[in-house]
Amino acid sequence: MAIVNAIEASPQGRRRFELSSPATLEKVGEFECATEADIASILSRARDAQPGWEAMGVELRAEFLKRALANLVRNQDKFVDVIVGESGKPRTEVLMMDIFAAADSLSFLARKSPKWLKTEKLSLHGILRLTKRVEVHYQALGVVGVISPWNGPLILSLNPAIQALIAGNTVVVKPSEVTPFSGKLAVDLFAEIGIPDGVIQVAMGDGETGAALVDGGVDKIHFTGSVATGRKIAESCARQLIPCTLELGGNDAMIVCSDADLDTAAGGAVTGSMFNTGQYCCGTERVYVMEDIVDGFTDRVVDRVNALRQDTSGEFDVGPMFWDRQLDKVEQHVTDAVASGATVLAGGHKNDKLPGLYFEPTVLGDVTPDMDVMQEETFGPVLPIVSVSSVDEAVKLANDSPYGLSGSVWTADDEFGVRIASRIHTGSVSVNDMSVTYGIPEAPFGGRGDSGVGQANGEIGVKSFCHAQPIVIDRFGGKQTAQQYPYSRSGEKMMQRIIRGLWGKGMSRIR
Repeated sequence: MAIVNAIEASPQGRRRFELSSPATLEKVGEFECATEADIASILSRARDAQPGWEAMGVELRAEFLKRALANLVRNQDKFVDVIVGESGKPRTEVLMMDIFAAADSLSFLARKSPKWLKTEKLSLHGILRLTKRVEVHYQALGVVGVISPWNGPLILSLNPAIQALIAGNTVVVKPSEVTPFSGKLAVDLFAEIGIPDGVIQVAMGDGETGAALVDGGVDKIHFTGSVATGRKIAESCARQLIPCTLELGGNDAMIVCSDADLDTAAGGAVTGSMFNTGQYCCGTERVYVMEDIVDGFTDRVVDRVNALRQDTSGEFDVGPMFWDRQLDKVEQHVTDAVASGATVLAGGHKNDKLPGLYFEPTVLGDVTPDMDVMQEETFGPVLPIVSVSSVDEAVKLANDSPYGLSGSVWTADDEFGVRIASRIHTGSVSVNDMSVTYGIPEAPFGGRGDSGVGQANGEIGVKSFCHAQPIVIDRFGGKQTAQQYPYSRSGEKMMQRIIRGLWGKGMSRIR
């Protein structure tokens, strides 16, 4: 989230970067990039540590999550200071998005994972239950690489890392070069409570460091970031025949029905689009409102947005853009929309009253679906509103996107809202709420289309870091298999009688 500038390499030839606050433009710190040789050393330690970590058992691994939780709660101010220093966002937002979510995830996984990962005894069907029994064992994959983004640097580093850890894997976290110190907190959290050496490590660096990790011999990659980088990682993983989970971009739609409470829906739209300065993958990026209520809804949104405060410290609501390149993209989208006929109803420009990368909270009217601000991911504090004639039109427009991450429906009728939500082609949908699926640890989270591959969170997420190994035990000590040969005509006829007896028309069946 900080402003990143390359500086003179270290005496050992490592690339170095200097970070400046996006809020104040003051220097935050410097760091060195891990080289390919560094990555090889890190992965060697992770590989050596993994068997012992897995052998420890899920109950003891859960104890480390509980100790990390206590550390986080005890030192939350220290963690907040680091994230605010790199991002400039409001402290309350850090507490909500990173600290609370991290604490909830640590607590939840420590409690639930022992049940999820214990050996399962399958109930078999038909004649198989008379001859076989099956146990499914959940084996760790090995070493997992977590490449995390700059918009939620702690939670988006920690959450996949602890899902991999509780499953018995060792983890290497490569945080974004834009938020290296905030991402490193996920590793510091465990180092400070004495987790065994090599179980979770950090590899600071840029794209070259990330590529070295992906190609370095890990057993899975969990990546959160851009579509373009996600495609490159998917290609590398495919060549290596290793799994990957990709949490990529979004262009989430909000549908506001005629019966929706306008004050509530307007508040949801503002929160959905302005939280984290609009820089989160399931933020509200497009709003489709029924034409009979669009004026009242828009007026309420504009009033709320005009009341939002921006500042570098103290009490304020909307922070800076976390990255200078992202500020440029937001400005381009708004400029393009206005040139194409959109009306700026609030904001619309860089906030030159503040020293950093601030863009005014912005509302756009007279927006058409073909504008860049509707077709592409803006990832900033911009809320475009489109009037539609029907729910069918809104659903059609919501689905007119290569992305499919999340979305929301606002209506007084929950069941009606669920029916609409089920027609939206996204990984998840919220009814009468902003897109909060990632913050509900029971719910699987993942996208469709350009929004990614695979799911994190919940039982599905934890088990995605495992190999489900079925072990089949013959109830008769293998005698049946041992006597299979030689084949005979009488044996063939017996098989036919068994098939007819089990599945023939009108015959009794063992189910």
